[in-house]
Amino acid sequence: MRLLHTSDWHIGRTFHGHPTLDALDGVLEALTTLVRENDVDAVIVAGDVFDSATPSADAYRLLTRALTRLRETGAVVIATSGNHDSAARLGFQSEFASLASIHVLTRDETLDIPVTLRDGDGPVHVYGIPYLEPALIRHKHPEETLRTHAQALDFAMRRIRADLAERGGRSVVVSHCFAQGVSDAASDVERDITSGGLDLVPTTVFEGVDYAALGHIHGRAQLAEGIRYSGAPLHYSFSEAGKPRGAWLVDLDGSGLRDVTWLDLPVPRRLSVVRGTLDDLLTDDAYSEFEDDWVSAVLTDTVRPLDGMRKLQRRYPHCAAMVHEPAETHDHGTTSYAQRVQGRSDTDIVDGFLEYVRNGEGASEAEAEIVRDIIDEARAAEVSA
Repeated sequence: MRLLHTSDWHIGRTFHGHPTLDALDGVLEALTTLVRENDVDAVIVAGDVFDSATPSADAYRLLTRALTRLRETGAVVIATSGNHDSAARLGFQSEFASLASIHVLTRDETLDIPVTLRDGDGPVHVYGIPYLEPALIRHKHPEETLRTHAQALDFAMRRIRADLAERGGRSVVVSHCFAQGVSDAASDVERDITSGGLDLVPTTVFEGVDYAALGHIHGRAQLAEGIRYSGAPLHYSFSEAGKPRGAWLVDLDGSGLRDVTWLDLPVPRRLSVVRGTLDDLLTDDAYSEFEDDWVSAVLTDTVRPLDGMRKLQRRYPHCAAMVHEPAETHDHGTTSYAQRVQGRSDTDIVDGFLEYVRNGEGASEAEAEIVRDIIDEARAAEVSA
C-alpha cells in the first residue's frame, strides 16, 4: 500500500495581503503529478484544508479542481478538518463524496470508524481524527476528563485502538495537533494551538498504529519513524523561508510500515530576507539575485527612511514586508525624562526628542529653524491671550 501524506493546504490564505490561490493551484497540480508518477493508492490531507471557517467561492472551486485531479489518478482521498476549518462546512455532503472515494472525516462521533483500503496483504484502516476542541466535545463524554487537547487525543486514540483490536490489520491515523518535539519546526503562521503546557500532545498518544500522519506544523518534521508532519505545500510566512515544500511517500507492506520517502514540490516564488541600509539594498549588485523573490527587507539605517517600502518595490516588485532594525542604537541611560529635560530650553527639548526617536540624530538646521518659528508663534499667542 502506498500513501502520500500532505497537510495544511490553507486554501484562501493571503501572503502579506497578496492572494495565493493561483500559486497553490499550481502546486496542487504538481502534487497530482507526484501521485500519478508514484502510483499512489491514497492521498491524505491532515487538516487545515481551508484557511478560514468561511471559505470564499473561489476557495471552494480550487478545492473541487484539486480533488477532481487527484481522483482522476485513481487514488483515494482522505481528509480531516483542522483548527482553521469549519468541520460542518468542510464535511458538508461528505456522505456523497465518499461514493466517489473522497472521504472527508470531520465528525468526532465517528473517528473510530476507519476508511478501509485493501491490497494483496489485506486491509489498511485509516482513522481520521478531526481537530478536537476540548470545550466542544467534553459535554458529550461526561465520564472523561477532557480539558486539554492532549486529553482529547488520548481519548480518541483509546477508541481507535479498541476498534483496531477487533478489526485487525495495518493502521494509519490522521491528526491535526501540536505534538511534542515540533516547536523548532513551527512558524509564525501556526496559531490557535499553543505550544506551551496544556495543548502539547505527547507522541506516546499515537502508539499502536503503523503510521501517524500529522498536520498543523508548516515545516516537515519527523518525531519518530512512523510519526511525521508533512508541512504545508506552499510558503505562508517569511519564517518558513528555506524550508522545503513537499509530501511524505509512505509505503506499507504486510507487516506494517516499510519505508518513508520525501518528495519535493515546486516553490512558485522563493522567499528571501535581505538586510542592509536602504541605499545598499537599492544599489548594491550583491542583492540582484533577490529581485524576483518575495522579499522581507530589514533596514539597518540609523533613522527610519521615509517612503522605504515604495522605494524598495522599485527594485524588488514582490517586496512584501519591511522592518526597521538600526545597526546602532542610542543609549539613553536610566534617567527619567524629567531629569533629562531639567534646565533645558524648549528648542533643546524638541531637539532632544528628535535625537531620542532617531537613535542619536537631532534636528537639522532647517528643522531647527522651523521649530524656533513655531515656538516663537506659540509664545506670542500666549502673551496676547
